[in-house]
Amino acid sequence: MQTIRAAVCHEFGQPLSIEEVQLRAPQPGEVEVSLDAVAICHSDISYAEGAWGGVLPAVYGHEASGRITALGDGVQGLGIGDVVVVTLIRSCGHCVNCGQGQPTICTTPYDGEHGTLTMPDGGPLFQAMACGAFAEKVVVGQQQVVKVSPEMPRDSAALLACGVITGIGAVVNAAQLRAGQDAVIIGAGGVGLNAIQGARIAGARKIIAVDMVPEKLDMAREFGATDAILAEGKPWKEAMKIMGKGADAVFVTVGVAAVYDQATRYLGWGGKLIAVGMPPTGTTASYAPDVFSYVGQGIKGSKMGDVVIARDIPWMVDLYEQGRLKLDELVSRHWTFEQINEAIADTKTGAAKRNVIMF
Repeated sequence: MQTIRAAVCHEFGQPLSIEEVQLRAPQPGEVEVSLDAVAICHSDISYAEGAWGGVLPAVYGHEASGRITALGDGVQGLGIGDVVVVTLIRSCGHCVNCGQGQPTICTTPYDGEHGTLTMPDGGPLFQAMACGAFAEKVVVGQQQVVKVSPEMPRDSAALLACGVITGIGAVVNAAQLRAGQDAVIIGAGGVGLNAIQGARIAGARKIIAVDMVPEKLDMAREFGATDAILAEGKPWKEAMKIMGKGADAVFVTVGVAAVYDQATRYLGWGGKLIAVGMPPTGTTASYAPDVFSYVGQGIKGSKMGDVVIARDIPWMVDLYEQGRLKLDELVSRHWTFEQINEAIADTKTGAAKRNVIMF
């Protein structure tokens, strides 16, 4: 066991506490990564506020990059000093879903209550999302990391762990959007901006961003939206006018149940609603099922963009290096580890694309 610093959540809705905790050595198939950067994702905030329940005390954080500093037995293809992106996708590789190429919905649970972290007195410390990256180091499964070039900026690399793959993957993997089709992206935050980028990369005809904040709509245009609509009144009517028909795919990237009630109104015949944002547990949305049947529409959930990280992250790195994928522009501000609560508060205002903690 070694002593590291981590931002610990002891009570939902309260500031995190930077403390010394214990991190065990990597076991077979695991790697230790000394982190250089971790971004603040809204999922971390939702967990820390108790929106989805969970166990306390806990260490959140799951959008990170760093250098491998120790290897467990049997690790192949990775070495000490490799720069990696660290994700929460801890796929077992042998369940039915993993066998079908769907590692993001692996059915083998990870026991974060008995994970890699403990309190100094040996008490339990929950390793949230199989990651616990609000810390100086993590120990994760080798399948959770992807090697990248050491020249790649660590803050930009960290964003590939969640927000980027979730947004782009929702478009190219979940919706399988084709060139010439029309997309509506509801929510122009970190994930929404990447869904916009995914639609641009896929060759969409119209890419319509919808948000409540005018400044976010300006950002949406910078990332590839052809049109932007303020979410007031009946914005789907304006979207229909712009497209001349309903959308082929609508992406809800915010965790607000009421948004899902309206999202289907943007759809055209045969259109798909892709559910990305996760509202708090227990909230519901309602639909008229006869309409879905009559016009051949569908709803599909997309977790982490349905990605296979060994396939999709290297592809996205190539796009970034070619200048076709914006990553550096997603970083709103850098913060120190000691400023993590300030970074979280700033993220909650909705103004930031991504705040990044630099170690």
